[in-house]
Amino acid sequence: MKNKAKDYFLGKNGEKFNCAESVSRSYSEKSNFTHKDLDSHADCGGGLAPGGYCGAFYSALYILELTGKYKRKECEAFFIGHAGALTCEEIRRLKKLSCLGCVEKAAEFLMNIDPEVKI
Repeated sequence: MKNKAKDYFLGKNGEKFNCAESVSRSYSEKSNFTHKDLDSHADCGGGLAPGGYCGAFYSALYILELTGKYKRKECEAFFIGHAGALTCEEIRRLKKLSCLGCVEKAAEFLMNIDPEVKI
């Protein structure tokens, strides 16, 4: 899933997607969710997710909610541990993790809590 999310973000699948879409699309390929369930993420890249959250992080939270795997605090701690923050603006300012890195970490977290979507 992590490699698929990276491929979506980099446009290696024929179309380039934002950070939030990349995470949600890669998850939908390995789960029972469809792109339609997750299409709301088209406007969540580049710091436009609600609350200014990183789109990849926001997508992971949204998926956790949809699946009933309420691991928000764990996801927040994981993301802060790697990116230093949760908002796009702050993550970019800190320069600890690139946008691609955020996509990777969000996908990694989802794979760790949902083993059935592992490749």
